[in-house]
Amino acid sequence: MARGGDRQSSLIPAAPARIPAAETPGRGFALPLIVAAVIVAGLYFGREILIPIAIAVLLSFVLWPLVSLLRRLRLGRTASIGLAVVTCIGIAALLAGVIGMQLADLGTGLPRYQRTIERKLDNLKEGPVGAVAGYVRSIGRHLQQAGSMPEEKGKPQDPVAPRPEPQVQNPDKPVLVEVRERGASPVELAERLATPVLGPLATTGIVFVVLMFILAQREDLRDRLIRLAGSSDLHRTTAAMDDAARRLSRFFLVQLALNASFGVAIGLGLWIIGVPSPILWGIFSALMRFVPYIGAFLSALLPLVLAAAVDPGWNMVLATAALFLVLEPIVGHVIEPLLYGHSTGLSPFAVLVSALFWTWLWGPVGLLLSTPLTVCLVVLGRHVDQLEFLDVLFGDRPALTPVENFYQRLLADDPDEAQELAETILSECSLSSYYDDVVLKGLQLAASDARRGVLSEEQLDRIRTAIDQLVADLADREDAKPASQPGLAERLLARRDADAPPCEAGPAVPDAPDPETLPAPWRQKGAVLCVAGRGPLDEAASTMLSQILEKNGIGTRVVPFGAVSRSRIADLDAGEARMVCISYLEISGTPAHLRYLVQRVRRRLPQARILVGLWPADDAVLADPEARTSLGADDYVVSLREGVEACLKAALAEEATASPPRREAVAGMPRPGAIPAGAPA
Repeated sequence: MARGGDRQSSLIPAAPARIPAAETPGRGFALPLIVAAVIVAGLYFGREILIPIAIAVLLSFVLWPLVSLLRRLRLGRTASIGLAVVTCIGIAALLAGVIGMQLADLGTGLPRYQRTIERKLDNLKEGPVGAVAGYVRSIGRHLQQAGSMPEEKGKPQDPVAPRPEPQVQNPDKPVLVEVRERGASPVELAERLATPVLGPLATTGIVFVVLMFILAQREDLRDRLIRLAGSSDLHRTTAAMDDAARRLSRFFLVQLALNASFGVAIGLGLWIIGVPSPILWGIFSALMRFVPYIGAFLSALLPLVLAAAVDPGWNMVLATAALFLVLEPIVGHVIEPLLYGHSTGLSPFAVLVSALFWTWLWGPVGLLLSTPLTVCLVVLGRHVDQLEFLDVLFGDRPALTPVENFYQRLLADDPDEAQELAETILSECSLSSYYDDVVLKGLQLAASDARRGVLSEEQLDRIRTAIDQLVADLADREDAKPASQPGLAERLLARRDADAPPCEAGPAVPDAPDPETLPAPWRQKGAVLCVAGRGPLDEAASTMLSQILEKNGIGTRVVPFGAVSRSRIADLDAGEARMVCISYLEISGTPAHLRYLVQRVRRRLPQARILVGLWPADDAVLADPEARTSLGADDYVVSLREGVEACLKAALAEEATASPPRREAVAGMPRPGAIPAGAPA
């Protein structure tokens, strides 16, 4: 998932200053451009061979589940592949026969349809449309005459000018010549009839031959593809490729079933309306739904024209238009989002560019194959590290990780987009996990940049303001598991190591007690003091911890670092504080300042329990037991969720002896200050 934590170390010594050698502009791009040009040229000039192979590859994804099912039924591999391919050939032949009969039936009525269209056009000319067109033409004639009249009036007439002599027709009578073609021989007639059929038949034969070899040599082809990718971990990449093939098979099957159902619904609707050849238009509509954006328009255009040619009136046209206007939004905006999760895994820009690219290369066939082929490329990019650039170029996932995107929005001073990003992530994650896994890690990047002097004070002020606004906007959101679930495309097309959302879906403490059952002193304002460290963004972490504690029923108050400094800690209004939570995004160098801060707080509040939150889990203090002991705190946590758990544990511990059920609840919770299993001991 995220690689937001991979940052260059500031301990790398700077190289001595030197003048860089001059480089030829664009030298680094020359080789990739040449390779891309060679690939595009190969795709264009080899389209006669590559198109059948591409169709066979896509069909193999659709047929492989059937082959697997037949093999589970105790059929041999060869028999399963043969039966699946024969079934596919039978379906294709049946569809071709039906399309042929529908076209033949449609051709017999073309003269009648032509006369109907001509009558409708004549009626339009005689009606209001014709009147408007005539009015426009008359205005054009008047404008033309107005432009030519001054020239004619100003031109003097020459009385002695010779008049043109009348033309005399040629007295010679023309000779009529009749040219007759020689009758075609039987061989020429057969060749003329067979030529339009041989091309598609040959392509179909190549498709099914290649399909059989792909299904028979599936594992071998997979291993060769992995070898070409140059993977250093063959076992892991093999499992990833198998997983990608299964996901693609299921995805294409669902897409084929959905488009076929749409075609059946369109065919039935056109049959009820009375449009000729409804089966033909149902098949055409099912195929056009593989074409992004313009497919629905193209599938409705021809039936509308035919309805206008069949019906002398306009009722059939209106009914046909209503059929497409009702079914297409239902399928595209209701059913598909339920199945695909609002996305097919491709960015809209990638869908458009791929449609234009494959149409330019392979014509109408490329338009039909553009989306499936691009989906295959994106899935390869998500499962093979060497092809990750394909996912970056064509996938719908953000180019930056959620942590990087969050920090980038803060740097760009765009709090509205940061809020929109938060709403998107919170549809899959709880509030506390979003703070832990996205916001705190983004603030750690900012704190690291501030320590290195990269961020100015003005930028830090903007970041602090944006964080305060974000936390305030999320104040009404409960720390609970979201109700939304990922769609089919998100489950099928996601990379195996990125299936999980960027953070957890559960709340901070899933079995947290009812806030009303907490001891009254812990529910009062200021029961827990959330003290900020001396870092520029530590107060933001304390604010988030305070908000999560409040949502669990614990009263809190945020205390800035200046209020616990040496000169002002004596004036600190601690009230009836039961616990003090000190937040540090990072500890640079020795932790002496943290130790002195804990000592000051201990002297000021001897009865309070002190918790130190070191949000970077890999901090050196956590890995050194002696360093933790020298700090003198009671609990150490590495996340907001653990901080909430420790505070609830301490709150319940006060009444553990008075309530046996409460004692059982306390016993079931982890010990405060325990280092999580994934953190250094």
